[in-house]
Amino acid sequence: MKLIMYMILGLIQGFTETIPVSSSGHLIIFNSILNVDALKDLNFEIFVNFGSFIAIAFFYRKEIISIISDFFKFIKTKENKYYTNYKYAWYIVIGTIPAGIAGLLLKDTIESISSTKVVGCLLLVTALLLFLVRNIKGKKDKENMTIIDALVIGLFQIIGLFPGISRSGSTLVGGMSRDLNRSTAFNFSFMLYLPISIASMILSVKDVLENPISTSLLLPYLLGMIVACIFTYISIKWFKKIIEKGKLIYFVIYCVLAGLITILFI
Repeated sequence: MKLIMYMILGLIQGFTETIPVSSSGHLIIFNSILNVDALKDLNFEIFVNFGSFIAIAFFYRKEIISIISDFFKFIKTKENKYYTNYKYAWYIVIGTIPAGIAGLLLKDTIESISSTKVVGCLLLVTALLLFLVRNIKGKKDKENMTIIDALVIGLFQIIGLFPGISRSGSTLVGGMSRDLNRSTAFNFSFMLYLPISIASMILSVKDVLENPISTSLLLPYLLGMIVACIFTYISIKWFKKIIEKGKLIYFVIYCVLAGLITILFI
């Protein structure tokens, strides 16, 4: 039963990590409903987050390699064909900085949020943000992005740090509000996820060292991580198709219902 429970929690984390419904908010809600130790275990959270990171990095593996390669090729050759990815790499850095600073300053505040009522209210905020941009198609692609676009999206990512407000949703809203087309906004959102996730895992090393993992929990952790990895990959492919079809309204409806149910009944 313990193995099944950890796998179910890995599924929840994995499937909700990429879609705009707040994975951290859902874990708080399920903790309130199920009251299981795994949901209070920071080490398990690190494991499943790492599983999600692997899936997203694998999904974007070709683009990541291309960006890194072109970045250094442009520095070396100054050829225009490498400039777009060179510029894009800097935009990822610039877009990461606001949430990186906020994460360090607000870490204790963010981690202290455990009230389902607060999460429910923030899910309604996520619904409102998605509703406001649901019909925006945008004209700008990767080549037309500006440093202001990257900074604005980075600022939107700050609010996505709070449980109940989706990180992918907030950055997607930031990108679409800057007239990026849906595909470009989607891709940049997950490009920002990768460095933030790496930084978060590095900061968590201290917590892992202070709270060593019990040998008996190693297998459940690994299974949870594998399940999270699989379902993160499935959900990001599904979410990309939803975005391309312009069906954000599905997530608006879900977040409204989930938020109201959480506020009223959980």
